[in-house]
Amino acid sequence: MNTLGVHALVWSGDLTPESTRKVISQTKAAGFDLVELSLHGPKVMDLGLTRDLLQEHGLKLGCSRGLTFDADVSSDDPASVARGLSLLEEGIGITAELGGNYFGGILYGAMGKYAAPLTAQGRRNAVDALKRVADFALKRNITLGLEVVNRYESNLLNTASQALAMLDEVGAPNVVVHLDTYHMNIEESDFMQPVLACGKRLGYVHIGESNRGYLGSGTIDFAQFFHALAMIDYQGVITFESFSSTVVNEQLSNALAIWRNLWDDGMDLATHARSFIAGGINAAAKARAHH
Repeated sequence: MNTLGVHALVWSGDLTPESTRKVISQTKAAGFDLVELSLHGPKVMDLGLTRDLLQEHGLKLGCSRGLTFDADVSSDDPASVARGLSLLEEGIGITAELGGNYFGGILYGAMGKYAAPLTAQGRRNAVDALKRVADFALKRNITLGLEVVNRYESNLLNTASQALAMLDEVGAPNVVVHLDTYHMNIEESDFMQPVLACGKRLGYVHIGESNRGYLGSGTIDFAQFFHALAMIDYQGVITFESFSSTVVNEQLSNALAIWRNLWDDGMDLATHARSFIAGGINAAAKARAHH
């Protein structure tokens, strides 16, 4: 059975001690196995408290972040690349300190709409940076996930095939592909082929609806996606991600263009998502058993 997770932004827009308590207790109450913490602005986090709360509630942890335009490992500017590297090392350090073993997201560039295509030098810089941080992460027993996102959030990895090519270039055993149905819906031809192409190199999954709201309220073919996961016998984490203007993290919410209020009640949203995902996994497994 897969580990089912939920993104902290379903519960709270920050990770102050008070919010962290809420995030972790609500995640547990909604029946999830894992909480994904976004390290956008980790300065306010109390790492000791967070680690204790995770242990107390018996929850696993994933961490994620995107880089910024002034700290971008895919930049042509060496100073920007260096700042990006230090953000990645900071994220890996925090993940390790919290007892986690997964750090994913847009680790290869800035999260935002670029004004121009990636340069050849920028791509080389990103690959070199990932080689370095993969080594840094390996020493701390941490897997890095390259999240494939849409064209408005990256000019580097928009499809699974691009991510797989990058994995080949980086050549590190602890770097995996992170697929997200919300982004796949924009960039991929379907929900089957990219999953099959990744196979064992798929290491983390985000489940999000086309409108970022309630699962089943949009246009995504989840049945096809869960069937594809069953076909590659995906055993990894499946984390629900949803954003509404009700819960705001200034940096992240604005970067993700969360302008509409798609839900008010995080618990109702999350418990619905958990049963939706579990149902999808089970239906795909049954269908596969009948073949």
